[in-house]
Amino acid sequence: MELPGSNPALETPLTISQFTAQVKEILETMPPCWIVGEVSKFTLHASGHRYFSLKDETSQLSCVMYKWQSRGLTFTPEPGMKVMVFGQLSVYERGGNYQFRAQRLQPAGVGELALAFEQLKARLEAEGLFAPERKRPLPRFPRQVGVVTSPTGAAIRDIINVLGRRAPGVQLILRPARVQGLGAAEEIARGIADLNRHSEVDILIVGRGGGPPEDLSCFNEEVVARAIYASPRPVISAVGHEIDYTIADYVADYRAPTPSAAAEVVAQDYGVLRQQVAELCRRLERSVAYGLEARQQRLEQCAPHRLWEQLRDLLEQQGQYADEQLQTLASAFDRRVRQLVERLDRAALRLEARSPLANLGRGFAYVQHPEGRPVRSLRELEVGDPLVLRFAEGRAHCRVEELCDE
Repeated sequence: MELPGSNPALETPLTISQFTAQVKEILETMPPCWIVGEVSKFTLHASGHRYFSLKDETSQLSCVMYKWQSRGLTFTPEPGMKVMVFGQLSVYERGGNYQFRAQRLQPAGVGELALAFEQLKARLEAEGLFAPERKRPLPRFPRQVGVVTSPTGAAIRDIINVLGRRAPGVQLILRPARVQGLGAAEEIARGIADLNRHSEVDILIVGRGGGPPEDLSCFNEEVVARAIYASPRPVISAVGHEIDYTIADYVADYRAPTPSAAAEVVAQDYGVLRQQVAELCRRLERSVAYGLEARQQRLEQCAPHRLWEQLRDLLEQQGQYADEQLQTLASAFDRRVRQLVERLDRAALRLEARSPLANLGRGFAYVQHPEGRPVRSLRELEVGDPLVLRFAEGRAHCRVEELCDE
C-alpha cells in the first residue's frame, strides 16, 4: 500500500556513509569565508595538525588546521584568544561531524596581536633574523630609492617632499601596495621582491604612516619579515610613529621612526655634501679675492721708480749680507787654525813624553848598532861587534869585549 504524498525514490533506505556523503557534498558547496571567535580546546597533534574549537556567546564550532596549511602561521593560538579564521566548512565522515577546515588564522584583538607579536619576534630572533652583524650599511649617495607603500597615503607624500628638498637628484620608484587589511602583508612582500628585481634600485624604504596597532599588523607578518631578510639591497623600515615598533623594524637594516625620517636618512649625506660644496665655494671666492688683491699690489710695485728703489735696496742688502758672511768666514777660519795649532802642540808634548830620548838627560845611554838599529837583547851581540852609545849630548863608538849574563 502506498502512503499519500510519498516519494518512492526516497523510500530506499540510505546507509550512514551514503547519508553523510550527501550531507558533506551539500555543506561543502558553501564558499570559503572568514569567521571570528574565541579559541577553546586547542590541541597540537604529533602529526602537526591543529585541532581547536571556536565559540561565541551562544555557539561553538569545531575546527581543524592541517599541517600543510599551518606553514604560514606566525603564532600559537591559546585558549581564550580571539582570532579570525579563513576556511571552508567540511564534514568529517568517519565521525559524522561537520567542522571548519582552516586555511589561515590570525589574531583578532589587540591583546591577541601583542601575544602573536611577541611569539613571532622570539622565533625570528632565535633564527638570527635580527642579528646586528647581518645588517648592511646604507649607501651614502643612492641614485634610485625604491619605496613600498600606499600610493595615496601620507607616507609617500612625506618621502617625496623630503627627498625633493634635500636630494632633488635622487630618483624615486614607487611600488604600490596595500599597507593594512587582509592580503596587505603579501602585497608588501611582493613589492619588496619586485623592487629588488629592478637592478638600478640602491636602497628600499618600506612603511606607512601611523595608526592603531591593528592597522600596522601587516608589518608584523612573517612573510614581510622574510622578504626584508631576503632582500639583496639594504632596507629601511619606516612604520607609524616613533613609539610604534613592528617586526619589520627589527629585521630591517635600519629602523626610521617615521617615513619622513627615513627620507632624511637617505638624503643626509647629500646634505653634508651640499654643505661641503658651499664651504668650498666660499673658500674659492676668498682665495680668488685674495689672489687678485695680491696681484694688484704686485702690479703697483712694478712702477719704474719702485723697481729702481727695490733694485737698490736689494743690492744694499746683498752687499751687507756678503760682508756678514765674509766676517763669519774669517772668524771661523781663525777659530779653526787655533784649534789645529792647539792639537799639534798637545800631540808634540805626548810624542816627546813617549820618546826614548827623553830619558837620556837622566844619565841613560841609547845603545845602537852602527846602522842605527837599537840593541834589544844580549843575544844580538858577539864579542868584537861595534856599537854606538848615544847620550843626551853627543855619542861614542865602542866594541864589545866581553858578554856577561849577569
